[in-house]
Amino acid sequence: MSPGHISAVLVALWAGSATAQSQAVTAPPPAMLQGVELVEKLGDQVPLDLTFTDSSGQPVALSKVIAGDKPVVLSLVYYTCPMMCGLILTGMTRSMRETGLTLGKDFRALTVSFDPHDTPADSLSRQRGYLESLGHPDERAQWPFLIGQPAAIKALTQSVGFHYNYDAATKQFAHPAALLVLTPQGKVSRYLYGVEYPSRDLRLALVEAADGKMGTSVDKFLLTCYRYDAASRRYQPYIFGFIRAGGTLVFLSLAVLLGVLWRQERKRRTA
Repeated sequence: MSPGHISAVLVALWAGSATAQSQAVTAPPPAMLQGVELVEKLGDQVPLDLTFTDSSGQPVALSKVIAGDKPVVLSLVYYTCPMMCGLILTGMTRSMRETGLTLGKDFRALTVSFDPHDTPADSLSRQRGYLESLGHPDERAQWPFLIGQPAAIKALTQSVGFHYNYDAATKQFAHPAALLVLTPQGKVSRYLYGVEYPSRDLRLALVEAADGKMGTSVDKFLLTCYRYDAASRRYQPYIFGFIRAGGTLVFLSLAVLLGVLWRQERKRRTA
């Protein structure tokens, strides 16, 4: 592994571990990491009027991808990245494949490069590989890989709190490692950090982003028993959710028991 590759790995790992835990950082970061962070903007709106270019060289408005009917899994990478972005996209693909949800039917995916020098050929190469790995080689419209001009890139990345730097020494970008889950209307719903994303976490994040309008009744039940924990960056058991669920089960059991006793008493009186 070259020094540039090693530095890219260290950059993304540092950014991923430091985001949302700035109080735990006691020493200033290296110069190449200055300003590299992910500032959570939960509930903020992504500007849907921005226009990018897809892998076929055609202009695409974000409003076409984030169309108001399905939640969206968003990844911000650059296509010439030697390692870390590939790990992010591989983790994203694996997690989407293992959720049990279907791309295009239950959710959409979106990958945008923050390097204005990336080309449609770069995005097409990435798109083909990851769609084939996902098992949906023909769903290019459901998981577009976009490139853009500096102004559009800046507007998008700033709207979700994604801050990165270009390191001239390694000729690479220092950037956070994370996925974002957007509501069908394009509001930031959840951040999933690192390069490995548990399929349960992604599935719950998508159900949560869709406000319970997708997924099974089991998923909706789990959301009452699990909450996203910012410290561990995972969906963790929610004790009050279990208490509430337990109370509901006790209530239903009592209702059934009282119903049986009432019927028996009614039959006894009739006899």
